[in-house]
Amino acid sequence: MKRAVLYALFGLMIVMAVTACGNGKPNQLNYEVKPFEAVDQNGEPMSLSDLEGKVWFADFVFTQCITVCPTMTAHMSELQKRLEAAGVEAELVSFSVDPERDDPEALKNYLTKFDADFSNWHALTGYEFDEIKTFVLDSFKTVVAKDTSSDQVIHGTSFFLVDPSGTVVAKYDGMVDTPYDKIIKDVKALQQ
Repeated sequence: MKRAVLYALFGLMIVMAVTACGNGKPNQLNYEVKPFEAVDQNGEPMSLSDLEGKVWFADFVFTQCITVCPTMTAHMSELQKRLEAAGVEAELVSFSVDPERDDPEALKNYLTKFDADFSNWHALTGYEFDEIKTFVLDSFKTVVAKDTSSDQVIHGTSFFLVDPSGTVVAKYDGMVDTPYDKIIKDVKALQQ
């Protein structure tokens, strides 16, 4: 009897391991990105439909940030370089969480300091604060809030991976030990 239970448990573990490996595509999250309308660093309109069929990353920053944004943006710049070196195509989308102060020119100047290649890195603004706050919560399940004791904005520090159907499938630390190799592997898996 005990042996039968052990065999059953062992078999169940094998099935779970095989199922977990599946097709190797990242699927830790399953958040649908809600439609958005914005303008990029060149003042050109951009919406969710412009990203349809593409793998892309989202993060949330602002140009007057004195805490986490410079580090996050440096890591996003490094990710851009590593994706290019690996021959992996993905779009990078940095949403401003301070749209009142971050006009297209401010965003372009900010990302230029980090050697951004604007061919696939888009810095977005052109919406109201309450719109981005709701969008980030609904689409990425993370909080954006104004710091009542300063002019700073509180926001998450993750990089979110979005698949070609517009579903957030994974998130990665954008501040410490950003897992570039895993990110590249996950993007490749989505493109198969």
